[in-house]
Amino acid sequence: MSINDQFNHDAFCNSQVHLSRRTLLGAGAGGMMMSSIARRLAMADESGATDPAKPKSVILLWLQGGPSQLETFDPHPGGRYGGDASAISTSVSGLQISELLPQTAEQMHLASLVRSVTSKEGDHERAVYNIKTGYRPDPTLKHPSVGAVLCHADQGGADIPRHISIVPNGFPGRGGYLGAAYDAFKIYDPAQPVPDIRRSVPEPRFEQRVADLYDVVESEFQRGRLRQLETTRTLHRTVTEGALRMMSSQQLGAFDVSAEPKQVLESFGDSPFGRGVLAATRLIEVGARCVEVSLGGWDSHITNHSLQSSACGKLDPALSALLKRLEERDLLETTLVVCGGEFGRTPTINPAEGRDHWPHGFSVLLAGCGIRRAGLYGETAEKPTLDPDKPMADVVNPVTVGDLHATILTALGVDHEEELETPIGRPMKRSEGKPIEAILDS
Repeated sequence: MSINDQFNHDAFCNSQVHLSRRTLLGAGAGGMMMSSIARRLAMADESGATDPAKPKSVILLWLQGGPSQLETFDPHPGGRYGGDASAISTSVSGLQISELLPQTAEQMHLASLVRSVTSKEGDHERAVYNIKTGYRPDPTLKHPSVGAVLCHADQGGADIPRHISIVPNGFPGRGGYLGAAYDAFKIYDPAQPVPDIRRSVPEPRFEQRVADLYDVVESEFQRGRLRQLETTRTLHRTVTEGALRMMSSQQLGAFDVSAEPKQVLESFGDSPFGRGVLAATRLIEVGARCVEVSLGGWDSHITNHSLQSSACGKLDPALSALLKRLEERDLLETTLVVCGGEFGRTPTINPAEGRDHWPHGFSVLLAGCGIRRAGLYGETAEKPTLDPDKPMADVVNPVTVGDLHATILTALGVDHEEELETPIGRPMKRSEGKPIEAILDS
């Protein structure tokens, strides 16, 4: 079984949400498909919860492909390794980032940079799994992503899904051993309406379809698998009602970024990613707990500068506007922003003018939820030795992927050391790392 198969679950759990309403509300198999989708809306487990008075959320800006730290948050201009990007000053005295992120530079006083993240995974699929779950791939266990862990720990209710992936690129957050109910609900460009939400038939006919669905599927379940249970209410009815509740909820309006003024839309950038980041701010305001927005285009084995410049052109306005909006709306204290990818790029530039995979010292930006403002942790050498026998010799204060996850969970108010039980009874800590105390406000 490939790592991709492990991470994406089986075909049943990985089915797309873009199914027609007619199919969903048909009898038999249609009802089962609706159950598959609706299970992602029903978070019914119990665990150690965050502070219910101040529910916390996370917005993950996922930079798929491996952004170059040298062209984003850790530039070393000049010399044989720096590349073509220059460094510019930021709103934090003495801190510089790449000239390709000029708008973000103005908001760095709201964030912390970790420049010394290290990983043992240099393959895309394995590294994505590692960064999103905090664990390296294990053929015997599927680990949950950080969004699933947060939703499992905080059982606050919402009519819309609480774990959402916008413009997913094949690796959306998964529930892992916590169950498919914690998988991310996937939508694409927020410029388009959420599909399969509007009723296409008059209300009485729609209600009759639902009643027929219950009659057919419920009776079969009760006669078969649930014959020994005392209750006559099946999980299918519970999750179906959750899906129907979402269809009629006013919270659905949070997906509709067209409701925003034109200047706000423009400030996030005219791209699916920019609109997705704007939608993320709206979704957390109505109860979402983790919104992941993906941006590809960072895998620059050739023409590194051109590809990194293009991707930064989409990231820069969206990240800058996100930090600004959260601060203006007093949401940054309860919303954690995480911006990064599965690894960085090599300090060396290859013969194709590209940079290859580099897990030995790359950057992640964190902001909000008690993350120290104007913070900086770790560094990479301006003139690395590139000793193949000591790949991390040029990294000061290295941070493991487990440490990064422990920091994220701590900021979100989740006990990173608490052990959860897998379906086979295996105890598993939420994270195997230690928080970076230097960037956590006491």
